[in-house]
Amino acid sequence: MTSMDMAMMADNKAMAQQMSQKAGFIAALDQSGGSTPKALRQYGVDESAWSTEEEMYGLIHDMRARIIKSPAFTGEKVIGAILFERTMDGAIDGIPTAEYLWTKRGVVPFLKVDKGLEAAKEGVQLMKPITGLDALLTRAVAKGIFGTKMRSVIDAANPAGIAAVVAQQFEVGKQILSHGLMPIIEPEVTISIADKAEAEEILRSEILKQLDALPSNQQVMLKLTLPTVANFYKPLVDHPRVMRVVALSGGYSREVACQKLGENTGIIASFSRALTEGLSAQQSDADFDTVLAETINITCEASKAG
Repeated sequence: MTSMDMAMMADNKAMAQQMSQKAGFIAALDQSGGSTPKALRQYGVDESAWSTEEEMYGLIHDMRARIIKSPAFTGEKVIGAILFERTMDGAIDGIPTAEYLWTKRGVVPFLKVDKGLEAAKEGVQLMKPITGLDALLTRAVAKGIFGTKMRSVIDAANPAGIAAVVAQQFEVGKQILSHGLMPIIEPEVTISIADKAEAEEILRSEILKQLDALPSNQQVMLKLTLPTVANFYKPLVDHPRVMRVVALSGGYSREVACQKLGENTGIIASFSRALTEGLSAQQSDADFDTVLAETINITCEASKAG
């Protein structure tokens, strides 16, 4: 074993310890193709600011780099960050993004690996086939990524549809585990549906079936919509095959998301839109850092409260 291999193993062990035990939350900085213009508009940058896709992705990378370099964005409270593939392939101050996150900020890097959603069927949207996944995972390992994230959507309490979503998530999750990476499994339940609580009951049952079937030496992480009933996902939080359960903001405002998060013991935040709420490209660095620090403090406290 080379010294580089030994260093990677040591880093991976330290990252696993941080993700399983440390207080804090995971920042979701993984907006991709379709959601990038919306994220930039929220940041105060409209479509007139770019003329090509490359320019658009350059602007979103600049936004993410500004967040990551902010004094408040450290592993003291932000224990992990989920990156888009182009962000992983980019650099901050000449240092590859994942390496910068871990070595300069103490933040564990994750990678979004899904390629978007299929058309709705049986009340859900499955993931599109992830072509070239093995090659992407090999690259991710080489770049120092700790884990991955992939998203499906549940729009109705349809037992067959929800079972299909969970089965697909765990099938791909096992492929990710085979590369030594930690999969974050994300079957998002849409917050506005009338039968949200019923969908959550079916989802919890299907996830527990899959967890119970995993080998005793394997774990996954779960990223879930904040439940209708507080602590409904506690059996998942306590499951020995689960490293951590994190919550998505799902369209809730930061205030509402944090309030709901605080009602759920053992779940920490993994917010995207709620994390960047109030940030603007037009802000001075001092104002930007003040707003981000306040958001990080509120989100971290809500994660601890739960």
